[in-house]
Amino acid sequence: MSDDIGLWLLAAGPAAGTALYWGLYRYYRNTDKSHGFEDETSIEAQPVLGSDERLTAIRGTREKRIRGDNMHDYRKRVARIRD
Repeated sequence: MSDDIGLWLLAAGPAAGTALYWGLYRYYRNTDKSHGFEDETSIEAQPVLGSDERLTAIRGTREKRIRGDNMHDYRKRVARIRD
């Protein structure tokens, strides 16, 4: 009788692991609810709006750094977004 219980426990471990894996896979992947963007969405093409204007030109610069950069001021560069 105790041998039967041991076999059930040995079989229940891999079965439970497989069921857990499959359940998490289905939960996070949502393969049955996925949206086929290419097939189910229609997008109307429109002409591109904009212009190309040259504002400034810098020629012959020998400076190693850009003026006004914030490379060493990390608190200013990495700021938290506040609502």
